[in-house]
Amino acid sequence: MLNLILEPLSFDFMRGALIIAVLMGVLCSVVGTYLIVQRMGLLGDVIAHAVLPGLAIAFFLGIDIFIGAFIAGILSTFVITWIQSQSRVKVDVAMALVFSGFLALGIMLITILKSKLDLHSFLFGDILGVTSSDVWRTLGITIVVLLLVKIFYKELLYYTFDPLGAQASGLPVNLIHFGLTAAITLTIIASMHAVGVVLVVSLLIGPGITAYLLVKELHQMMLLGAVIAVFGSVTGMYISYYNNVPSGAAIVLVVTGLFLLALLFSPSQGILTRPGMRNRSAKILQALKQQD
Repeated sequence: MLNLILEPLSFDFMRGALIIAVLMGVLCSVVGTYLIVQRMGLLGDVIAHAVLPGLAIAFFLGIDIFIGAFIAGILSTFVITWIQSQSRVKVDVAMALVFSGFLALGIMLITILKSKLDLHSFLFGDILGVTSSDVWRTLGITIVVLLLVKIFYKELLYYTFDPLGAQASGLPVNLIHFGLTAAITLTIIASMHAVGVVLVVSLLIGPGITAYLLVKELHQMMLLGAVIAVFGSVTGMYISYYNNVPSGAAIVLVVTGLFLLALLFSPSQGILTRPGMRNRSAKILQALKQQD
């Protein structure tokens, strides 16, 4: 058993991948908690795909593609806010429009600029191909985001649950909104190389929503979500190593499986553990015993 755990650690690429997986799990779960509570889960998906034009332009200009991705991600949220504030269009419709528009623009730019950007790696990631610079970048982003969440936790908590009250009390809600958007964008950029934009939303939402079914407080959601994400990420990496399957997909499937278990068996909100369901199960068992 011990050999099964230690064998993958003998390879440099697995050690780097596991470090990235742990950092990514913690970062995604903490940031994703705010998306879940604000019912803005689609925003992560929008930003994840909206970074494509920035990647294409940055690659063409020969600058760091992550700078282009960050600018494009922030710009997409500004466009959503502008559409919502200047019309009767609801936020979910605006997000859907920006999602498709930015994705189409990115694909068009890749074609026009004849970019050699690896679209497959962008969409599906390559966690086994991470470099030391990727590890340090992800570590830096994780430390910065977690530190800011710790410092401004009370303000973020107030804004998350009562944005109108936060604005009335004098909090800089626009700055807080921008900070959350920047954190989401940085999280997606940090995770993009590992699991790709198609799967990164699952890591942003999956661990947090699983914890949401098990605990009630926001800080508990973050802590438990981080544990779930780290467990799912490491388990997915080992499944990938021993079964020769895609790492990103394996991680997301483990996280999804954990959510389904919580959905079915959560002590307070589980489908199979609700009072009515327990009574029904007891009656069925009693009827079966009487038949015997």
